Amino acid sequence: MYSPVERRLLCLHYIYPVPWNRIRQLIEIDPNLEKLATINPELLSKILNITTRKAERLTARLKEYDQTPFELLYRREGITPIPFTHPHYPDKLKQLIDPPAVLYAKGAISLLHNPTKIAIIGSRKATNYSRQALSFIAPPLVKHGIVIVSGLAKGADAFAHEAAMEYGGKTIAVLGSGHFHVYPKENAELASRIETDQLLLTEYPPYVQPAKWTFPMRNRIISGLSDAVVVTESAEKSGTMSTVDHALDHGKAVYAVPGPITSPLSIGPNKLIDEGAKPVWNGFQIVETVF
Repeated sequence: MYSPVERRLLCLHYIYPVPWNRIRQLIEIDPNLEKLATINPELLSKILNITTRKAERLTARLKEYDQTPFELLYRREGITPIPFTHPHYPDKLKQLIDPPAVLYAKGAISLLHNPTKIAIIGSRKATNYSRQALSFIAPPLVKHGIVIVSGLAKGADAFAHEAAMEYGGKTIAVLGSGHFHVYPKENAELASRIETDQLLLTEYPPYVQPAKWTFPMRNRIISGLSDAVVVTESAEKSGTMSTVDHALDHGKAVYAVPGPITSPLSIGPNKLIDEGAKPVWNGFQIVETVF
């Protein structure tokens, strides 16, 4: 299933879980990654732009894990790693400035190749208004075979995944941590349902715990996978707007659910509409645009 260079990449990424652009220079010098365990630490520090001390630790760990059967270990945990060079790796993510070097998937990998995917995101404090909006937006998307992508966060993200499944559709949840540390814990049952019949995806090896910096990184994957982004409810400044920024950078269409001016969580979507986002109150509006 994996080539020798992909197996070496799995080893490298387990020890050094950084995006592909951080590893690419190493690949250019050592295309088959055959010299990983013997490369001079000073040279490695220059290639990866890290300190010599970190390079020394990295080479030591590479020697330590050189014969570790990562492919087998991941399979035992129901995890399918997808290296950047693998046929299952999504072409859309390759267009990012900093694409993941490896994706770690649980569930239906075929969803990565669904021709149309829409991200639905919003506040962790989203109200029932987001649920009501999704009852109008999700069914037409599901009817046309569109996969709904979100980030498994509390609030709007969870509502989006639940709506996709409630109406008989498919969903991809992108994590900001490794599979052994699903976050938030309140969504553990939802994550379990998704990895069984849908797709749970992350760029982090299983041991990586959630951190403040992992979620902004996750947001670029949500946007990168999707053809458009829908915002239900959001404060003016939030992680949701980080995903929107990625979408705009990627040239993706942005939709926003208009909301009452009395609601703080409608400030974000209403402002997006003022700045040029498309107001949306029915999923058919999105279907007409993407098909």
